[in-house]
Amino acid sequence: MNDITITDEYGYDKDYSFLDEVFSHTLKDQKVENAIFSVIFVDENTICDINKEYRGIDKVTDVISFAFEDNNDLVYNNMRVLGDIYICIPKMISQAKEYGHTEKRELAFLACHGLLHLLGYDHVNNKEEEKIMFDLQERLLNEVCITR
Repeated sequence: MNDITITDEYGYDKDYSFLDEVFSHTLKDQKVENAIFSVIFVDENTICDINKEYRGIDKVTDVISFAFEDNNDLVYNNMRVLGDIYICIPKMISQAKEYGHTEKRELAFLACHGLLHLLGYDHVNNKEEEKIMFDLQERLLNEVCITR
């Protein structure tokens, strides 16, 4: 099991090792083996710059995924290279407060959401796909006992 810890300019240390279970369970559920991807924790300025540059939207967002398999099947040392997930920690914290649940729940949701995007799920401009993706996220998080 990997240990994920963040220390950042906001002055706090958090243990995010619970994300290992979220990612492992999601990959197992989706029957994905031998895959790698990156998770990058960023601040509001960085995510805003990324959002503006790649999506043309000049505002802070919570998570952005870059799926490498959109163009072709990337394999390195017999591992699928899925892509990168950028999560804005300050946005995650404010959303947890706004939605009335824990930071753990909000971060797990964003991490699962980002990984599902890497695996080809989408929800932009399609209510049916949005329902499928959000129902799947709820089920996966409930199965690892990270509930609202």
